[in-house]
Amino acid sequence: MSSENGSPRIGIVACEILKREIELMTKDDPEIVHREYLEFALHVDSEVLKAKVQERVNALKGQVDAVFLGYAICQSLRDVTKLLEVPTAMLEADDCIGALLTPEGYEGEKRKCTGTWFSTPGWAELGIQGVIKELHLDSLADQGYDPMYFMKMLFDGYSRCLYIYTGVEDEGPYALKSEDFAMQLSLRHDCRSCDMRLLKKALEQAKQLARNARTVGADVEGT
Repeated sequence: MSSENGSPRIGIVACEILKREIELMTKDDPEIVHREYLEFALHVDSEVLKAKVQERVNALKGQVDAVFLGYAICQSLRDVTKLLEVPTAMLEADDCIGALLTPEGYEGEKRKCTGTWFSTPGWAELGIQGVIKELHLDSLADQGYDPMYFMKMLFDGYSRCLYIYTGVEDEGPYALKSEDFAMQLSLRHDCRSCDMRLLKKALEQAKQLARNARTVGADVEGT
């Protein structure tokens, strides 16, 4: 399916953690005809995440030419594009931090300080409670325990929180939230800039898949 002016139609299905960066990158892009951001909590169960990604991408069949999947491997999504019914390009990294730093940059920061918690605008917005959910500690509150007690135990081996500036609009408050996160867990707070190459590469791959799909469709119609 194509737009009236003949340009490819791209759908976005992505994690809400990367919403701000993807919106910045695709702002005013006329080829983006569908934007959908899935809730962060899906990461808690890898099989649920995989099933949800398949469901949402496959629901776009016939509505877009290709999908930009704003997810990295995230434990359960390796080779997920082979299971999808729409041509799809995803991020070539192990997780969202690797996608924003590149795998080389990610490893470099780990070598600088092995006990590093990585923060982004999305993670900073989630704050302590988001991480408690990511680490499956939220259920402890129902049992009468204080999740922060266990958070501090789990973060005992960490020494810094590294905030990644991504250039999103009004970023200052996110950096401040990251500083607050570090303070609550007695971590040093550092900052650095991101590297958007992998996000841009995946978007261009999705556009190429869309162009290829349109070419095949035109050939079929012409026979």
